[in-house]
Amino acid sequence: MRIGELARIVGVTTRAIRHYHHLGLLPEPERLGNGYREYGLRHAIELARIRRLTELGLGLPEVRDVLAEDAGRDLVEVLAELDADLARQETAIHERRTRLRALLSDAERGRLPSDGPLSPELSAFFGELGDELRDSPMAAKDREVLALIDTAAPPEDREHLMSVLLPALSGPDALTAARDVYARLDALADAPVDDPRVAGAARALAACVPPDLPTGEALAEGNTLLDTFLADFSPAQAEAVRLALRMAAEGGAP
Repeated sequence: MRIGELARIVGVTTRAIRHYHHLGLLPEPERLGNGYREYGLRHAIELARIRRLTELGLGLPEVRDVLAEDAGRDLVEVLAELDADLARQETAIHERRTRLRALLSDAERGRLPSDGPLSPELSAFFGELGDELRDSPMAAKDREVLALIDTAAPPEDREHLMSVLLPALSGPDALTAARDVYARLDALADAPVDDPRVAGAARALAACVPPDLPTGEALAEGNTLLDTFLADFSPAQAEAVRLALRMAAEGGAP
């Protein structure tokens, strides 16, 4: 195939192909007797890989490093990887469309959450908490942080978090306990750090912490995420949360 046909097949410009030739990213075939270069399947596969890598945000020097690591693989390996990449893209698109259809359905019923588009797992979690907690400032902060994690965390981390949180609300007294914790923490909004209610709030919170949460990691020195999370809390609230995490890491509230 000629360079124009190659460009159309892969969805790039001929100028981009020539640029990749110049940078040594894409092998440049020898000219035939008629003066034209003849491209084959291998060129199309390698060009498609370059396109995918650049669309992922890699710079051309990084693309060169990736391609160098793949040198020497046979055509079957490359084709198998392309097929696997396409399968992952299809799965991701299906998941996004499923979430979009759920959001459209909620919007048509006037139930689109004010927190913005959320995963089905987090929407279900918020639904379990109930609308009455919307007046709790502490519950609102929790929702904002969970929405951030829902958006920014890798899918496997988000799924693990939801698998830990949702069962924590399945017990008959779980929701009552959660509401009690939010009320205790809300009451510490203007309290000093040595307020005697801090210990009680910490014990109540520690009793609600699922055992599978990595509380020890959260207490590690210089944990930026935890420090950022607690920066918006009052001193008494922050102390209650840290004390609760310490209790949970040591095996539960005393």
